[in-house]
Amino acid sequence: MPTPRRAWLIWGVGLAIYVTAVFHRTSLAVAGLEATERFDLSASQLGAFTVVQLLVYAGMQIPVGLLIDRFGPRTVLTVGVITISTGQAGFALATTFSAALGARVFVGFGDAMTFICVLRLVNTWFEPRRVPLLTQLTGSTGQIGSIVAAIPMTWALSELGWTTAYLISAATGPALLITLLLLVRDTPTERHHRGHPMSRLTLMSTLRASWAQPGTRLGFWVHFTTPFSASMLVMLWGYPFLVLSEGVSETVAGALLSLIIVAVVASGPVLGWIVGNHPWHRSTVALTTVAGMVVTWSAVLLWPGDAPLWLLVLMVVATGCGGPASMIGFDVGRTSNPPDRMASASGIINVAGFVATLVAVFGIGAVLDLATPGSSDDYSAGAFRLAMSVQYLLWGLGTLQIWRYRTIVRRTIGREAVDGGSTMLPLP
Repeated sequence: MPTPRRAWLIWGVGLAIYVTAVFHRTSLAVAGLEATERFDLSASQLGAFTVVQLLVYAGMQIPVGLLIDRFGPRTVLTVGVITISTGQAGFALATTFSAALGARVFVGFGDAMTFICVLRLVNTWFEPRRVPLLTQLTGSTGQIGSIVAAIPMTWALSELGWTTAYLISAATGPALLITLLLLVRDTPTERHHRGHPMSRLTLMSTLRASWAQPGTRLGFWVHFTTPFSASMLVMLWGYPFLVLSEGVSETVAGALLSLIIVAVVASGPVLGWIVGNHPWHRSTVALTTVAGMVVTWSAVLLWPGDAPLWLLVLMVVATGCGGPASMIGFDVGRTSNPPDRMASASGIINVAGFVATLVAVFGIGAVLDLATPGSSDDYSAGAFRLAMSVQYLLWGLGTLQIWRYRTIVRRTIGREAVDGGSTMLPLP
């Protein structure tokens, strides 16, 4: 049966909001020097913007999932658009570090309310066989926001100035909000879906029930293991690693980091098609993706001297594929939980990748400092290669847990549960 045109329209609106949220999330990446001058920042203060925003995003995932189960995605998405636009406008007008940091907290809050809402709309409006591909398309297409933040935002900052550039970006919020209110419905039969009121005990019971599902835990560890390497490179350590450790030019380093985003966008539909057509092999796809990252990273780190450009390209492409592979975690959560727990389970799963990213970012920084004599920040190639090895601890832990919970799922759930798509799919 063909999908109603209304479903595609609603997904398009939700996707536009998510792309915009990613744009707001990453818009600071090209404004580091301007922010340092505007707010008279140290390097640690500049890094605090990203760290605080990530902490807020990760910390809000479970509460947002519970709010969606209670009030529906349309209401939560509305609050998210208002919050992130307010934060971006506040960032445009801020003149002190504390005010700017507070504005980024608002951006993090609003950003946290977008992706899970769009996933809930996809799960509600589309038939189960289309959901894996659309989940991948949502996650990978959203990264276009990073490209928009890198190119037009750079031009706007140089030509229009800080305040005007960020106010213009914030102005997309009202337009999206009007479109959201006019077009989006929670379900085909309800404009506003409302779940049952939840007491504190009910909330805790819902979370416990979601976490008790082996598939939720499997999804958590898939999302923990696959995306952190790409996030770590793009958000902080990729540029200095490539320039200082691998000896590439600044231009080549920028091109390699952009290639990660291209790999995310390009591999998403491919992985979505594979997962949709071979649901029994979802965890195998995730493990294969992790293996590709481990092999290419090992080749780069063990290469005597500077790794050749072709090997660096293979490494960043393999790393970029980890982003779409992380979407497998949400698909596992979808088929592990009933509809009234779907958003809370997605919130639990979405925390994982951001926790892993924070651990990787801090761990790599700590090892760099320990491996660098004195207080110098002139990191050597040897220090970087040692620091980047922190990733193996996360990959190892995640792989063991994926294998563990995959085994539990296979042992406890029969293959007959696949019919209907709303129960656990055993993953061999």
